[in-house]
Amino acid sequence: RRKLRVDKPFALMMPDLATVEAHCYLEPAEYTAIEARQRPIVILDRRPESSVAREVAPGQDTMGVMLPYTPLHVLLIEPEPGFPQALVMTSGNLCEEPIAIDNQEARERLSDLADAFLMHDRRIRTRCDDAVLRIFEGAAFPLRRSRGYAPYPVHLPWEMPPLLAVGPELKNTFCVTRGRYAFLSHHIGDLENYETLCSFEDGITHFETLFRVRPEALAYDLHPDYLATRYALARAEREDLPAIGVQHHHAHIAACMAEHGVAGEQPVIGVSFDGTGYGDDGAIWGGEFLLAYYHGYERPLHLAYIPMPGSEAAVRQPWRLALAWLARAGLEWDEDLPPVLASSTEVRQIVRRQLELRLNAPLTSSMGRLFDAVSALIGVRQRINYEAQAAIELEARVDPDEQAAYHFAIGEDEVDPTPVIHAIVADLGAGLTIGRIAARFHNGVADMVDQVCRLMRDRYGLVEVALSGGVWQNMALLNRTVQRLYEAGFTVYLHRQVPTNDGGLALGQAVVAAHRLAFNP
Repeated sequence: RRKLRVDKPFALMMPDLATVEAHCYLEPAEYTAIEARQRPIVILDRRPESSVAREVAPGQDTMGVMLPYTPLHVLLIEPEPGFPQALVMTSGNLCEEPIAIDNQEARERLSDLADAFLMHDRRIRTRCDDAVLRIFEGAAFPLRRSRGYAPYPVHLPWEMPPLLAVGPELKNTFCVTRGRYAFLSHHIGDLENYETLCSFEDGITHFETLFRVRPEALAYDLHPDYLATRYALARAEREDLPAIGVQHHHAHIAACMAEHGVAGEQPVIGVSFDGTGYGDDGAIWGGEFLLAYYHGYERPLHLAYIPMPGSEAAVRQPWRLALAWLARAGLEWDEDLPPVLASSTEVRQIVRRQLELRLNAPLTSSMGRLFDAVSALIGVRQRINYEAQAAIELEARVDPDEQAAYHFAIGEDEVDPTPVIHAIVADLGAGLTIGRIAARFHNGVADMVDQVCRLMRDRYGLVEVALSGGVWQNMALLNRTVQRLYEAGFTVYLHRQVPTNDGGLALGQAVVAAHRLAFNP
């Protein structure tokens, strides 16, 4: 509460592997990851008998754990009788603000947060959060690429012109390129305030100096209101440089292709699932099946559009999305449904009018928003306190023994979840547990991805599938989907060097821009 990050999980530092083993399950690759020289935070499955307070990661059966990585840490967490086995380690900032890196700044900004300050006389040059990863199929699956990993470059199989890709709005990182190297920045964060924008601009200046890059072009996201986009367009005009807009989900898939060294002469099937990305038609995309080259893409299928009543309010209050899907499915807003119980009669009347008139209700094809809607519909989470909370808590409720699946309607160019909504409401009425409904939904999404990829293989003769976007941080969905794709004979590309979320987007922007410049010099 003092840090203004209600419900959002905290990272833990433990003194040694024996302590980690006492609180978490570890696979062989997780031992390697947590002991690596980069010392990332590794997301581990929690042991039921762990004494760590549940409030550290509310609604989760996982914990983010790291080992000491400085001598000071070793001294702070040295085991002593009666001393805690784990310490919460969080950055010196309030939620959504940049980390304080100056002693006086810390005193002024963090006096309400910290009871005491341990100061140092050595100046900090650059803010740098801890890196975060999971292990999937025995290898790293990055969630945040920062301390220890940045600015180590991604090696590319072709020469790149000097470029700056400014990245997205949320989980921002930027990328500068030189030769066959793409240097991704440390985690900047969400560009939603002036302080973070200043940190972003300072980081760009630092990287361009450090790597002696003078950009010949700038790449940016198509969303006109993103601060990173505005920075790129203003700088391009000021310095008379080409500015290349790159569609959000195309950049996701291109980033995944690039880190695997995919040649790009033939397209791959790109499955890009996330919460928000500005589409070519002005709608909010996020449930996309693409034919992706580096220089361009086609969009053969996508999740059906649904209005978001209240726009950003629907992101913060997923019950609004649940009501929108009920309306699309032709189902009544019965008083016993969780999203109806979570809202007042007066507000529901406003939402109904917004849906009817499309007033402040932009269209979205977002898979992330569908997960939010299902979470609200079955009573897991009606309002969120941090990004993707509803979907994260829905995943945590999945019953691993449930094998049944809901079925999507797959059309010529659209995937319609309406049958899923009907089935969920029927199962709620029949008294099915939340865990079984959550599992059936995850199984159904995995089945649908498999079916659409098979359809695209039949149409276009393609066997390579790239999965990218923040929804793929859902391990229950990722595992189910990948296994189905393997069984169907597909080659599957997953992120291994940069995050699958927006933290890896700048890499995709850079390689798309480079290929477009080569096509249209």
